[in-house]
Amino acid sequence: IADKLVTMTLDMYRDPKRMVEDISALGLRHVGYGIPTDLFGPFVTACVQVIRSLTDDDAAEESFRWSLSLISRILTRVINEGSTIVMKAINTNSAKGLRKAVGCAPRGRRAPWVV
Repeated sequence: IADKLVTMTLDMYRDPKRMVEDISALGLRHVGYGIPTDLFGPFVTACVQVIRSLTDDDAAEESFRWSLSLISRILTRVINEGSTIVMKAINTNSAKGLRKAVGCAPRGRRAPWVV
């Protein structure tokens, strides 16, 4: 996870558009994992403290913190917006759960719920 995290923070500067798409996909996978979004803040703080202990370069530390905080905010938004009963059923790979989730939708609105 740490290697991927450092790569993502660097790639956020290199190719931000692609990274937003990748982070959004990661966020939707996190919906299925049931990761609470309130853990992202302490995780970012811990990661920044580790970087702080490895370098004296304030600009590098601030760049890492900014990029990781942005990633955290994108993940939080995607998880909060993507936590629908349909998405949870899809992530658990449950046909029965998906039928039940879609069955909760009003008849004229089932297709948009699935998309």
